[in-house]
Amino acid sequence: MSTELRSGQVAEAAGVNIQTLRYYERRGLLAEPERSNGGHRLYSEDAVTALRVIKAAQRLGFTLEEVAELLEAGRHRHGRPVAGLRDRAAAKLAEVDAKIADLTTIRTTLAAAVEAGCDDLTVCASSMCCPIPFTGLAEANLSDRVKPSA
Repeated sequence: MSTELRSGQVAEAAGVNIQTLRYYERRGLLAEPERSNGGHRLYSEDAVTALRVIKAAQRLGFTLEEVAELLEAGRHRHGRPVAGLRDRAAAKLAEVDAKIADLTTIRTTLAAAVEAGCDDLTVCASSMCCPIPFTGLAEANLSDRVKPSA
């Protein structure tokens, strides 16, 4: 016989709050629990494991939508082909690598600004010797948003 746990017990064991537990139920990440005769939600130990898996996936950078897709893929392994954890982890790794590259560039530029003694944003932005490429950053940002019409 499996142990039946109430909402507070599951939330505490998984390190989440009750609102998170209920939200995951509404999102379909957790199966709707059985109810006691008094109407209390009763969960199995599997709910604690599922919550821990969800939280671990989030810490690795997966969104709740991605977690839901991974859980769904795991439930239907023998059905239609769905990208599993390996493919999704590889994609997430590529995203993380891109973010690291961006952050490395930002860090290098900010370190150069600190070393150059940049103290006034307006003066620095108008100076050709400022290590922060304000003009280039603004143009890059604008070009990302405005596409020339053909």
